[in-house]
Amino acid sequence: MEVNQYLEMFIEESKEHLQACSEHLLELEKNPDDLAIVGEIFRSAHTLKGMSATMGFEDLADLTHKMENVLDAIRNEKIHVTPEILDVVFESVDHLEEMVMDIANGGDGKRDVSSTVAQLKRIELGEEAVPEVVATVEAPVVESVLEYDSFEQTVISQSSEQGFNAFEISVTLREDCLLKAARVFMVFEILEKDGDVIKSSPTVEKLEDEQFDQKFYVAFVTKETAEDMQKKLMKVSEVEEVVVTTIDQKKFSEREYEVQQEVAATATAVVEVEATPAKAEAASNPAKAATPAKADKAHAPVGNKTIRVNIERLDILMNLFEELVIDRGRLQSIATEVNHGELNETVERMSRVMGDLQTIILTMRMVPVETVFNRFPKMIRQLSRDLNKKINLEIIGAETELDRTVIDEIGDPLVHLIRNSVDHGIENPTARRAKGKPEEGTVVLRAYHSGNYVFIEIEDDGAGINREKVLAKAISKGIVTQEQSYSMSDKQINELILASGFSTADVISDVSGRGVGLDVVKTTIESLGGNISIESTQDVGSIFSIQLPLTLSIISVMLVEIEKEIYAIPLSSIIETSIIRSSEIMNAHNQKVIDFRGKVVPLVFLEEIFEVPSKEPQDEEFHSVVIVRKGEKLAGLVVDSFIGQQEIVLKSLGNYLTNIFAISGATILGNGKVALIVDCNALIK
Repeated sequence: MEVNQYLEMFIEESKEHLQACSEHLLELEKNPDDLAIVGEIFRSAHTLKGMSATMGFEDLADLTHKMENVLDAIRNEKIHVTPEILDVVFESVDHLEEMVMDIANGGDGKRDVSSTVAQLKRIELGEEAVPEVVATVEAPVVESVLEYDSFEQTVISQSSEQGFNAFEISVTLREDCLLKAARVFMVFEILEKDGDVIKSSPTVEKLEDEQFDQKFYVAFVTKETAEDMQKKLMKVSEVEEVVVTTIDQKKFSEREYEVQQEVAATATAVVEVEATPAKAEAASNPAKAATPAKADKAHAPVGNKTIRVNIERLDILMNLFEELVIDRGRLQSIATEVNHGELNETVERMSRVMGDLQTIILTMRMVPVETVFNRFPKMIRQLSRDLNKKINLEIIGAETELDRTVIDEIGDPLVHLIRNSVDHGIENPTARRAKGKPEEGTVVLRAYHSGNYVFIEIEDDGAGINREKVLAKAISKGIVTQEQSYSMSDKQINELILASGFSTADVISDVSGRGVGLDVVKTTIESLGGNISIESTQDVGSIFSIQLPLTLSIISVMLVEIEKEIYAIPLSSIIETSIIRSSEIMNAHNQKVIDFRGKVVPLVFLEEIFEVPSKEPQDEEFHSVVIVRKGEKLAGLVVDSFIGQQEIVLKSLGNYLTNIFAISGATILGNGKVALIVDCNALIK
């Protein structure tokens, strides 16, 4: 097995450690005297260095080592934290991130970082240079921990005569080490390059299946020194301690004399064993023998493990489960008609099991938006320096979960929108003082669930959108005509900045836009089945609101009836259902409304919205109303009757029925009929 087999794990862990470095550096900037934070950064850097060296990415390991030296000097109070030092460390982390991304894209992780390395070296030597103290590892001769059979004793004795050192090495992993088998593999990979493994305890099979606590022992012959081996093994991430001791070969001498003739042909310094197949594999290729269990192992794994699953497999699993849900609905319908006791009981039990299965399948695909949001604090820090602005970033709702496929695509649009808010929105401190605002501008990044959607908002307290400037630019670009501009609402004018090629920047910069405009953002979001809207008040601020579908194809709904047509309203949008009298309906601003718990709630008659063919109009005394919400806004959807709750499979209407107002899809009911799914967010204005 090659090191490349662990490449994906290395990339993921490297990203996590670099993200931890960035977050702690931002904390350190606010609390420069807190050495505990420095210790956290140092540990992440140290682990990353060891991982990189083990995987053979020397440039990555070297830069991390130089950064680690500076952190160590800060930790030991040889130098003090300054903004200039933090700038260089931040720059180092940026380089490391680029190198890891290059490796993830199939590159070798090489990058010209000579300038940054030189700055780190100057910082390290800025004050009185203190020579690095390297702990010397002595290898005393001690009583062996491992027990050796006659063959192993002879191998050890013969190897010493040919100039090889025989060591017993104990390796202790950290208690929080998750993938112990992977660390064992990395240890054996190093050992294999410098010598030969004679024996291990536990056996390679148990090491492979992680059937050990934190420590394991290896008997090893090599021409390397104990000190060199200790240093090399300590570079493996999550290795806490390595102790190298010399095996007492004297006790093997008598036994060696007795069996010398017997094994002379087979025992050499380089252990070429033709014993049992298992021993031969372990001795000649210990790294291969100690690799983690393959995917097709029949036995259950020991301990807490994680595996990576291709997203396409999850898609297939979801599609198969959707078919099960449709069949379950049909089966429930048949069971109700037949009214057979055992059949009803079986269907109910099956429904409960499928409910649990559904929960697991759906949550497997969900990822917190924090994985995208956590890159922005460092970006805001750099932008505020580049633009000479004071900016505070607030993140709300980072725990909100979104489908993995959407998470992967939403990062770049958010980067563009935040850069736009910082560049065009937030004014410089002088301009803010002149407007009576605090010098420090605020950008709020907010995420929340609403119905079957996730909303991500970027809000700033900056200059807002200049209506006149936007209109003038749009007219000059031919996006709208002078006549059209007279009848445009503020919302329509705001959304002109999403048009292709539109930009109000007087000078094209690298901070935002780059002359491209926000049309790319709009295109990406719409390709995900979402949309973007803008609210802005000049000199007060702007809110860019992104609406994204959860892409959960199985949802709970309330089935309602309008005339003879059935519609499905997502349960996540519903507050409650109610029956109201006609006398309770009032008029306000040409809109029918009701008083709902002290709030004025507008009514939406779905039969009018969807133009459902109806009988002769007649005055009804009572109306069935479904109260729904979008954020803080409420609406009452008027229907003919309630059918009940049900879980349904969300199906697309296809390419020919796109942009149907207030309809997000359709579903097949248990009786084979099709029901349209109401998009409550589109109905609430």
